[in-house]
Amino acid sequence: MTASPFDQPPLPTPELERRRHQIFPVLSEADIRHVSRFGEERVYRGGEVLFEAGKPTPGIMFVLEGGITVHRHNGFDTCARIATLRPGQFTGEVGELSCRPAMANGIASGELRVRLLPAEALRALLVASTDLSERIIRALILRTVTLLEQNSGGPVIIAPRGHGRVHALESFLTANAHPYTVLDPVTDSRAVALVEQHRPAAEEWPLVVCPGVGLKKNPSIVELGRCIGMLRPLSEDKLWDVIVVGAGPAGLATAVYAASEGLSVLALETRAYGGQAGASARIENYLGFPTGISGGALTGRAYVQAEKFGVEIAIPAPAGRLDCAGYPLRVEMCGSLTLLKARAVVLSCGARYRRPSLANLKQFEGKGVYYWASPVEAQLCKAEEVVLVGGGNSAGQAAVFLAGHAAKVHILIRKGSLASTMSSYLIERIQATPNIELHTHSEIIALEGDDDGLKQVRIRSSRSGEEIDCDTCRVFLFIGADPNTGWLGDCGVEVDEHGFIRTGFNAMLPLQTSVPGVFAIGDVRAGSTKRVAAAVGEGAAVVAQIHQFLAAAELQAVQTSQV
Repeated sequence: MTASPFDQPPLPTPELERRRHQIFPVLSEADIRHVSRFGEERVYRGGEVLFEAGKPTPGIMFVLEGGITVHRHNGFDTCARIATLRPGQFTGEVGELSCRPAMANGIASGELRVRLLPAEALRALLVASTDLSERIIRALILRTVTLLEQNSGGPVIIAPRGHGRVHALESFLTANAHPYTVLDPVTDSRAVALVEQHRPAAEEWPLVVCPGVGLKKNPSIVELGRCIGMLRPLSEDKLWDVIVVGAGPAGLATAVYAASEGLSVLALETRAYGGQAGASARIENYLGFPTGISGGALTGRAYVQAEKFGVEIAIPAPAGRLDCAGYPLRVEMCGSLTLLKARAVVLSCGARYRRPSLANLKQFEGKGVYYWASPVEAQLCKAEEVVLVGGGNSAGQAAVFLAGHAAKVHILIRKGSLASTMSSYLIERIQATPNIELHTHSEIIALEGDDDGLKQVRIRSSRSGEEIDCDTCRVFLFIGADPNTGWLGDCGVEVDEHGFIRTGFNAMLPLQTSVPGVFAIGDVRAGSTKRVAAAVGEGAAVVAQIHQFLAAAELQAVQTSQV
């Protein structure tokens, strides 16, 4: 069984072109026979639309006879052909693992016969066959990367140049590895026509075109999450074995281990999978990665792994309240009255970025003031001098990353050195980077700018009291974070004087909080080691304790029913 190698359009980069055989692998007849055990046969006519960008697909299709032509979608219409899939090949992107909408269009090329596997059947296949699992998942990931490179199947953002809301939308999509395009409503003909048609008022910018959904005016991040299929309706009737609040390294580890052991798992995340670790430019002290790995790559793999085992991950879905008054436990979604039921809840909700006391800080958030350094922000500060405040490892990693884009990075710290707050390897790297300058005993005391964004900061030396004005349009704040526990007040979960969650009330369940069935792991737990590896370890360890708790609860329920 072979695929036609000719007449295939080139992939967007030389590296992806070299990996074409992995992106569009050809399965053997034995492989297809194995696949056939998990799906059903379907027949389509030539020219029939099989799937469309922005709309849910019926599942992954393994071609038996005929072909499938896959086209990019630019947000407005179908455009360039990506590939034609032949017998032995299959459709799909990573979103197939969790029923997310397609990011490309597929049309039957001639009479077509396929083996169709819906998401649940696909996951069953991947668990049953390690060899096929490796090849299929690698292909799905690489295809998603290809679509990201081509900006295929994602939202189209239209707004005046420099509009503050665009950065928030871009950051959300980038952090969740979702393609998107930004068009100028003055110079792009498609954008001009759309603006002319809808004539948005000032408060209706930006316009966002979601494939398969339509036009949204100034959508919230939650609306955008629904638009791209990362936030789907969640039923109040379903009883989950575990609800994990927070999809950082700790929460993802819990989700993967719990789901792989047969528990039903829902993970709720406020902004993006990976949490603060996901925004790290490079993690160099994580076991097994001697050359380091970006936080996005590490947590992205964990995200796919969780989807492979059937975890439902809702983004953006901040938890607003924990109801411990009865059993099962209930988690209320922020901004809605939806109450989600769970037999156990794991709190891995991490921390919120700390904000300095500056009078007009909010005015410049997303318009010159940032709390993370991703490729989106790096593009903004090309050839500029930027200011970064903070002396921890996250600040050091961000400074080194930004130094590869900015003309100069000025690091401000209140202390006299970095030695007590930053790993030595990062200090040495900062010292060796010529366009990074460290300013000790220094802090920002004022921000200046206009409606277009930040223009200047005032810096004061705590030693001399001298104040200087620094012209810069970009300030990065890495001054730590406070535990995200304010929403737990109604439940009675005990916290320490700093707001971190106390655990260890039950010697048999050391990660359980003061409330039975509620566990805490990772950075939000009092006494935890604030490292990615430690968070992953706690995320794995808590699953055994959840099993113990659920078994005891089940036994108690049986005994109660017999009384």
